[in-house]
Amino acid sequence: MEKKLSKIGIITSGGDAPGMNSCIRAVVREAAANGIQAIGVNNGYDGLISGDFQVLSARGVGGILQRGGTILQTRRSEAFRQREGQQQAISKMKEAEIDGLVIIGGDGSLNGAHVLAKEGIPVVGVPASIDNDIWGTNMAIGVDTAMNTIMDCVDKLRDTALSHGRTFIIETMGHGCGYLAAMAGIVCGAEMVLIPEVPVTMDEVVEALDSAYRREKTYLIVIAAEGASVSAADLVNE
Repeated sequence: MEKKLSKIGIITSGGDAPGMNSCIRAVVREAAANGIQAIGVNNGYDGLISGDFQVLSARGVGGILQRGGTILQTRRSEAFRQREGQQQAISKMKEAEIDGLVIIGGDGSLNGAHVLAKEGIPVVGVPASIDNDIWGTNMAIGVDTAMNTIMDCVDKLRDTALSHGRTFIIETMGHGCGYLAAMAGIVCGAEMVLIPEVPVTMDEVVEALDSAYRREKTYLIVIAAEGASVSAADLVNE
């Protein structure tokens, strides 16, 4: 018979993403409804290593739905990449009698969750990455908000681009995944989208933009993911 969990830890790790607080709230309130105590782990895996814990109550997480970032704070942990740090984290969990973890974060955070799972720790991973680069996930926490923010910015920049007849280059998040740039480009009607998955040369980009002006386009919108083979900085410098 499986052991019933009586106390779970909640971690937000890596880069922050809109919606992390909503997820924390949902986990805490679901835990309370099932008679499970929720413990917040401050500062990601570093907090797990140092035992930086706080009790989270259903009432205590009220009013955080609309807040950005994460009330638990977050960071990337170099110490947790080492075996010694991982064992220290497990030791602190046992001292606090934490039975399992809910880990909210991106690719690196979920790799850390996998490490703990292999050590026998019950773990639930919640994808939270505005890049939307988590395998097996249609839409990670934070992606929709990021997309709407990009669309709002592009709509505002388009007015100025049209007024002055200029080319505007917008860089989005996406070091290894071009989801945000590609979807924003489609929705916003960008002239060109640059993503890591499709390498291009500077000459190809320049030729495409020149061609657009020759077709009497009055302004151009280029959306480039940060990991594209030709970056926004490259274009500006060119």
